[in-house]
Amino acid sequence: MTHRLRPGWRTRLSARVRSDRGALALELSMIMPLAFLMLFTLIQGGIWFHGRSVAHHAAQQALDAQRLYNAPAGAGQQAGRDFLADMGGSLNNSQIHVSAGADRVSVQVEGDVIMLVPGWTVHVSQTVQAPVEKFRP
Repeated sequence: MTHRLRPGWRTRLSARVRSDRGALALELSMIMPLAFLMLFTLIQGGIWFHGRSVAHHAAQQALDAQRLYNAPAGAGQQAGRDFLADMGGSLNNSQIHVSAGADRVSVQVEGDVIMLVPGWTVHVSQTVQAPVEKFRP
């Protein structure tokens, strides 16, 4: 038994194909903004993570300089500022707070992360602490 197509099937198929004109442009106009939003969100997340990491490493550098045996009073802040300067401005409006006691040193580094969207700011803050090195004969 052979199946035969009814006459006029070509005209119905070509009419159906013609009715889909412009569908791709409509689909792309709906999908592309979402794809760009996802892409920029991933990039901004990476920039935030980098800024957080820079703040943590600056705090660690400041802590290591301040907790040394007989370290001068501003050694931690200077080491933190030097590290942030070497990182090329990864954090805007950065501040370094060093609190040195008799037994412990605590350092907090704060700053604003670079943003892709103008006018928005994201603040990061990292704190590290460790005991002061002492000489014990």
